[in-house]
Amino acid sequence: MQQEQITINDLEELKNLQPPDWDDITVPHQWYVGSPNCSPFKWTINDNICGIGTIIYHEDTAWLAHIIVHADHRNKGLGRIITQGLVDRVDRSKYQTIYLIATDLGYPVYQKVGFELEGIYSHFSTNDKLVTPLPNSILPYSEKYLEEVLMLDRQVSGEGRQHKLQLHLEDAVVFKSDDKIEGAFLPNLLNGLIIANNPEAGVELMKLRLQTVNYAICPAENEIATAFLLQHNFEQVRISRRMRIGAAREWQPAGLYNRISGQLG
Repeated sequence: MQQEQITINDLEELKNLQPPDWDDITVPHQWYVGSPNCSPFKWTINDNICGIGTIIYHEDTAWLAHIIVHADHRNKGLGRIITQGLVDRVDRSKYQTIYLIATDLGYPVYQKVGFELEGIYSHFSTNDKLVTPLPNSILPYSEKYLEEVLMLDRQVSGEGRQHKLQLHLEDAVVFKSDDKIEGAFLPNLLNGLIIANNPEAGVELMKLRLQTVNYAICPAENEIATAFLLQHNFEQVRISRRMRIGAAREWQPAGLYNRISGQLG
């Protein structure tokens, strides 16, 4: 079995590994291939891709993403080999914490590699449409808010992931109160990141996001977000698990009102 970098020429073959309940995996891989902050890999047997996985680098943390084994090669230990191979490629002197989000299928595999459970994400959906008035405190993003938004994200996530956020700020909105930015919503950053340092900001930005989508994903520790969703006829449909190897970092799950995605938390 060979391990090599994924290239743009591999995207068509990746469709053979597409999990039925996942979004199109070729879309994020187009970003992975072109981004200097990502290292996407493929594992091949006789020149056929049997598994894939990607490392996404932030300032001093890394995320593992899209760890997938081809259906014909499952139950052979390849998931553990791929995960360990990705972990071994991370320079631990620079990136002291490695994260991933585990599905039910991947959770026992990642435990064997040494990942620890750090938190639970609750996935909600509804058949209803949320219609509610929005406050004047929600404003379009402006470059003058950049430092406040990046600092807020660092406080909530415990990471320096500014290179990713800055690609998606053009259509963002902020919650401003007493001349301070207390929340931000990036609608075009995958699932639509919402961060806030107080419940009012978080809930009002959730109201805005839920005008156009019927699902939400937030940490189980965020009791305010969970209560709001249940009060508005959302049903918890499943969970996923946030896991890590390395140093525990200070992050604030109660300040995360909608996560970015399964590959970035």
